[in-house]
This record gives sequence, structure tokens and C-alpha cells, in this order.
Amino acid sequence: MDAETVADLLAAFGPVRVKRMFGGLGVFADGLMLALVIDDTLYFKADPALAERLAAGGSVPFTYDRRGRRVELGYWSAPEAALDDAEALAEIARAALAVARRSPAKAKRGPPTRRQLPTN
Repeated sequence: MDAETVADLLAAFGPVRVKRMFGGLGVFADGLMLALVIDDTLYFKADPALAERLAAGGSVPFTYDRRGRRVELGYWSAPEAALDDAEALAEIARAALAVARRSPAKAKRGPPTRRQLPTN
């Protein structure tokens, strides 16, 4: 799945910016990441309520192995039925954007700073 395909799938949602990242694609709206594409699968950012709704439609969480442990990032695949229904997919995208808006922003890490020791 390429950037143009993602934009076409989400046309009913509105304009999105798609950029390469994580060995896949990040999908952004209003400056927030609401979805990602890994191995041709579209995953939406989800809180527990949206995850439950997506799971009921057959979605699975995005997971990967890191140092022998399974890691889950809070993104869930788009239900197969929604990929053929532009308005259903747009509704999921709107819900994912709402989740992204509620998520606390992570501070960017800069270079480590040296602590100043008190001088006597």
C-alpha cells in the first residue's frame, strides 16, 4: 500500500499527509499521527473503546517483537469490511484522530544535559 492508495482510501475522511517512517508509512491529519501502514496493512490509533469496537469487526492490534518481548503500540488494523466502505473508514479515521488529540504529546528528547553541581 503506497501513499496515494492511503490518501484515496481516506478521501471521505479528508486530506491526510503520508510520510515514510518505521519501515512503513505514517498517516497524519492536523499535524497528528492517526494511522500507520506496515506490510500493506492500515492500522489506526486506538484507545480501549475504539480498540474494542475494531476488534468486534475482526481487527487485530499491531505488534512486533523487541528483544524477545511482544510490543503493542495501540494501533489496530482497519476492519476488512471498512476498506470497501469509504464512510465507515472515514468514521474510524475520525475516531482515531480524536484518540490522537487526547493522547499526551511526548516530549522530544534532546542531547543529554550535564547537571550543574553546587559550588561552595
